[in-house]
Amino acid sequence: MEAEIRKEMEEDFSQVFNLIELAFKNKKYSDHQEQFLVQKLRDSDVFEPELSLVAEFNKEIVGYILLTKIKIKNGIDEHLALALAPVAVLPAYQKRGIGAQLIRTAHSRTATLGYGAVIVLGHENYYPKFGYQPAEKYGIQLPFDVPKENCMVKELRTNALKGVHGMVEYAKEFYS
Repeated sequence: MEAEIRKEMEEDFSQVFNLIELAFKNKKYSDHQEQFLVQKLRDSDVFEPELSLVAEFNKEIVGYILLTKIKIKNGIDEHLALALAPVAVLPAYQKRGIGAQLIRTAHSRTATLGYGAVIVLGHENYYPKFGYQPAEKYGIQLPFDVPKENCMVKELRTNALKGVHGMVEYAKEFYS
């Protein structure tokens, strides 16, 4: 199933809010607050409008993805990267490749923006299909206690993470 992937516009916000709420409503590993996180991130300095994307099918928004700026810090060294959170698809459209389309499109758009890596906290059997590898392989840690197999990173350019290691620093909006 092919959807049209485009940049999210302000008039999409309420539809995207509802979509995210529905997509995560019955998910076991969710705090069911993802839609509120997106609202906060849109108003933050980590928001990258070109990486807030919707998937449309038959003029209906059926999917959404957001990548925001994060840092990987090791002492005084800081490296800019992106966090993938969330990717959401309406339940009726799940398992049809829309999430994959969103992820691939977001990855390709990052190339023009100069980012080198994306961090995700996600399903250990899903994200490796898109080139994600365990973050621990690079010496990258997340600042909260989660299973290591769910902490993953993808290099967007060859050797983008060469010499990069440390703790991921998320925007304060992830915690409030």
